[in-house]
Amino acid sequence: MFTLRRALYVQAAALFLVGAALAVAPTVLLPHLFGQPPSLFGETAWARLAGVEGVGLAMVMTMVGHRVEELWWWAWAFAFTTVAAAVVVVLNAAFGLARAESRLAWWSFAAVLVALSLAQLYGLYVSSREQPLP
Repeated sequence: MFTLRRALYVQAAALFLVGAALAVAPTVLLPHLFGQPPSLFGETAWARLAGVEGVGLAMVMTMVGHRVEELWWWAWAFAFTTVAAAVVVVLNAAFGLARAESRLAWWSFAAVLVALSLAQLYGLYVSSREQPLP
């Protein structure tokens, strides 16, 4: 349970920081990190919305982490979300239309998501051995 708790807390902290930064200043983060200039079609509103959702998801991750002994199997939802996000980001980094100057940011993002996915999946594996599904 210790491994899964740590994985949830680390991911919640990262998600909270990135989500808060996106919610507050998407026009600063998007062009400089990922080479995506805001346009007239409302991408900044979508980025702010994604930031707010990220903060909310981080709060739920923290709550599950606090009660991981009873609710460890709830972390499968977070693992699914993290693995799916990692697939999207890796595919975008490899085959997307990202500018050359933003490729390092996309590959770094992909590496972090893959590491978080592996940590969560390993934590779920260990937790399932310690305590089977209810």
